[in-house]
Amino acid sequence: MLPEFFEFHNPTKVVYETGVATDLKPELDIIGIEKYFIVSDKPIADLGLVRKVEDGLVESGFIVTGKYTEVTQDADLEGVKRCAGQIKASGAQGIIAIGGGSVIDTAKAANILFSKGGDLVEDYSGAQTLTSRLNPLIVIPTTAGTGSEVTMVSMVYDRDNKEKLAFVDKYLLPDVAVLDPEMTLSLPPKLTASTGMDALTHSMEAFVGTAASPISDAFAYCAIELIIKNLVAAVQNGDDVEARGAMLIGSCMAGISFTHSMVGCVHGMAHATGALYRVPHGVANGIYLPYGLEYNFEEIYEKLAKLASPMGIDASGKDDKFLARAVIEKVFEVRKELNKLDALPLRLRDIGIPKDGLEAIAEGAINDGTSFYNPREMEEETLLPYIQKAY
Repeated sequence: MLPEFFEFHNPTKVVYETGVATDLKPELDIIGIEKYFIVSDKPIADLGLVRKVEDGLVESGFIVTGKYTEVTQDADLEGVKRCAGQIKASGAQGIIAIGGGSVIDTAKAANILFSKGGDLVEDYSGAQTLTSRLNPLIVIPTTAGTGSEVTMVSMVYDRDNKEKLAFVDKYLLPDVAVLDPEMTLSLPPKLTASTGMDALTHSMEAFVGTAASPISDAFAYCAIELIIKNLVAAVQNGDDVEARGAMLIGSCMAGISFTHSMVGCVHGMAHATGALYRVPHGVANGIYLPYGLEYNFEEIYEKLAKLASPMGIDASGKDDKFLARAVIEKVFEVRKELNKLDALPLRLRDIGIPKDGLEAIAEGAINDGTSFYNPREMEEETLLPYIQKAY
């Protein structure tokens, strides 16, 4: 059945090639500015990836006006303000973000203040508050998980209120997403696993969500196949360029999918857990994903069954409910494989979440913006048992 209405907007140019991150001249020449500020974090800088990109920029005749490498685990309000101030003071004309989701989210939010000024929370909270384009933003992801390089969302942590704020606007979409497998080779197994489960969650929730469309379905379907076939291999052998490349593409396609069809209760639970207990987003999604699918089962099983093929499940002669359960079981199996590699925790208790904190997670989840797109109505008393199952 076709949706009555949907939109598809994807202006971000995606460039994929091994080694392309050190030769951005063809793309930057099209943009037509020469002064860039780099946003990253200390681990990425320590690995030499920032220097690698910077050297390529300088050799190509571009000017790096400064660098902000103090992004923390989660993009936070104070960090965004500091970053924006440094960008503006440097005389930059555009931004290059090198890193994972927190780095990209910081760069997106800082670009609002850099381009428009004002107060981030008071002036730009919510959705579609911007009225014109921002300064150019080029994104080079170093993880294969968030898909932030092609999404219109920036998640920023409010430390004072212990909540994650979502800024959603088409003008937050980067101008160019640079997918270079070499930039992910140094990603440790645990981060490879958690970011990969984040991408899988994006694509699966997008596929079964209430705002899905034939176009978002196509991206999600292909993303799921790429991730299922390559995630464990990328964790087992971080130097597997083919697996790393497949994960980058899968993550990007998942990002395109969910920025159009949105996500649901798994992300709601993960956002609440991250805000309350500082749990990395990919880890939380990896723990909650099968339980969120179970929570929504009666509303999604017919569509979930369609994922049997890309997940490598023999669908011949099986009814939809059987296949849907097999899809969920496949998610459990992938998690177990990653856990055997000591790359992914399986339960909330494994990451130090107290049992008496589960009700607060449920309350936070149902108040999260993702609840509007979940296939089943989210209520604390019905969601809590599934959070308890994840414990």
